[in-house]
Parts: sequence; structure tokens; C-alpha cells
Amino acid sequence: MSLFAFTAAAEPTPTPTLIEQLQSFFTGLMTLDPEQAAIRGGLSVLVFVGAALMMWGLRLLLKAATDRLAPAADGAPRKRLPIGRWTLRIARIAIFITALLVILRVWGFDFAQLSEGPVGAVLGIAGRIALIIVLSLAAIEISQLAIRQVFSRVANRARNARRASQLRTLAPVLTGVSTTALVIAATMMSLSEVGVEIGPLLAGAGIVGLAIGFGAQTIVKDFLTGVFLIIEDAVSVGDVVMIQDFGGVVEEMSIRTIKLRDFDGTLHIFPYSEAQVIHNRTKGFAFAVFDLSIDYRSDISAAMRVMKAVGDELRQDEAFRGLILDEIEVVGVDQLADSAVMLKARLKTLPGKQWSVKREYLQRVKLGFEQAGVEIPYPHLKLVAPDAPSA
Repeated sequence: MSLFAFTAAAEPTPTPTLIEQLQSFFTGLMTLDPEQAAIRGGLSVLVFVGAALMMWGLRLLLKAATDRLAPAADGAPRKRLPIGRWTLRIARIAIFITALLVILRVWGFDFAQLSEGPVGAVLGIAGRIALIIVLSLAAIEISQLAIRQVFSRVANRARNARRASQLRTLAPVLTGVSTTALVIAATMMSLSEVGVEIGPLLAGAGIVGLAIGFGAQTIVKDFLTGVFLIIEDAVSVGDVVMIQDFGGVVEEMSIRTIKLRDFDGTLHIFPYSEAQVIHNRTKGFAFAVFDLSIDYRSDISAAMRVMKAVGDELRQDEAFRGLILDEIEVVGVDQLADSAVMLKARLKTLPGKQWSVKREYLQRVKLGFEQAGVEIPYPHLKLVAPDAPSA
């Protein structure tokens, strides 16, 4: 062997470009004999069937996981859970792409040579980033479901209803924190795959974060206020509260906002920084307060006896016995108005039950006043005829 031949043999074989690979692939397809085409077609069908079975098995696996984490109650319809919604879609796309690549390889497309060039390097980076995204989405969905189910089960087993409400309030906050952490981790890993140095980036992020912190003090304040509201159990999901001039049921508490749903269905959203004073009307216990007006000519003592009797009767009623915590407190005359004597009383009730107790009490006390001859004042119009003209 000559030196020239040795040198020529030692030279690396140039990597074919994508265009050359495609030209070679289509040339090979044109020269296939029918027997080879039938064999490769059968293998392609097997790959397609295998991919379909993998998609079906993945769906069953995710369904089994959700059933195990959140079993349906006896006789209750099963709710559709969000777990696997995005993971399943992206996994299906990944399985489809993998099956397509395998089928192309069966028909003679050589990915081994293509992967050695710059195109292969780019595809490798894209594949690893796609894998990071799929795993991150799966982790986000699984963590969200796990947090919700764990807190829901603990809340259902809690003997204290207030503690159960607090746990249900804390779950969305932890879900948001875990999702944010996973998104940041996935972003860092993806940047690392494209060659970005994470160390200097983290150091720079600390400085940028400090600058953003000064510029976004309201957001930080909202977050910290929300955390302390939950820790101190000042308000929880399901409470009826007043914030500024708006009231309603607390429907959701996120990382930085609290949402109230009022009686007509309007949703009010407040950042925690604007909820400086919260009037919670359903914490611990409540009072159904009655401001009743009677005519000046009516017997005040008789009216107060009716108020006391109706309160005692309501407390003995089977439908309201469990809602009322103490005997009625008839305060007495609270105000002497222009056309009525104002009487005040109150009943101590379970939190959130004061309105139903009040409605029933007012209905019964009106009937009691009518039977006792106690008049409830209403506006009167007095007409004065002018003097007749003199003849």
C-alpha cells in the first residue's frame, strides 16, 4: 500500500447533507422490487399498530392513575380531571413522530449519518428540549392533582369545618407555587441545552430580581399579604366577607388575588393590597340582628313578649334547632324614630346561617304582632282641604 493510498484511506468520509440524504432515499424507493416493498410495507403497518397501542395504553395508564388518586364516590358521576390533558397530547405527538421516523428508517432513510452533521445536532437539542417540556408538563399536572387531592382528603377528614376550609384555601396557593417552580426549572434546563451558562444567568437573575422587586413592590405585597391571610386564618374559601363596598362569598384565593361572588352572580376580583380591611361575616359564629319598628300607640311590653316567644319557638323548631346557638337576646327600645319605636333583638347562629334564621324569624314575628294587636307603622298621607271661599 502506498503512502498516498494510506493518506486517502485515513481521510474522514464527508457527512451527506439533508438534500443528499433525501435524493438517496427517493432513489432507493424507485429501485425497490415488489417483494421488498411488500415486506417494508408490512413492517410499517406493524409500527403504526404499535404506536396506536402505545397511545391507547398511555391513556389507560393515565386514567388508572387519576382513578387511584381521585376515586369517585359510590353512585356519584366521575369528574373529568385535568391530569394528562397536555401530557397526553404531547406524548401522542411524540409517539407519532417516533413512529414516523421508524417507518422512514424501514424504507431506507439513514438517520445515523444525518445525526453526525449540524442538522443532527440541532435535532438532538430540539429533541432533548421537547423531552424536558413533556416531563415538565407531566410533573406540573401530577403535582397539581396530588396537591388538590391530598388537601381535599385531609380537609374531608378534618373534624373542624374551619380547618377544612383553610386547607382548601391553601391548596390553590401551593399549586401556583409548585407550577412556578417547575416552569423556572424547565426553562433553566432548556437554556442549558442550547449552550447558555446557568451560573452567570442565576447571578444575573438575582440582580434583575432585586431590581424587579423594587419596581414590583405591589405584587410582592399582594403575595405576602395573601400568605399571612391564609396563615392567620383571617379568611378562607366559602366565607362571606365585605371588602370595601362589595360583599360576597369567597370563591377563590390565588397567589395575589381574592375573588368574591355576590348575590346576583357578579365576580369581584381584588388584589390583596386593596383588601386592607376585610369584614368576615361567617367566622366562628354570627348574629341574626332584628331591627323592628312598632307604632307609638302599640304596647312595647307586648311587642317584646312576642319577640321573645317567637325566638324561643324558632329555637325549638326541628328545622332551625341546629342553627341557633343561644337564646334570643331582646335588647329593647333602641331608638325613637319620627313615626315608630325601634326595637332590637338578636339570635346567635352558626356562621353563614344568620340570614336564613332572620328570614324565618321576621315572617313569624309579623304574624305574632298581628295576633297581639301590635301595629307595624307604615307611611300615611294626610290630606287637608283648603278653606271654602267666603260668599
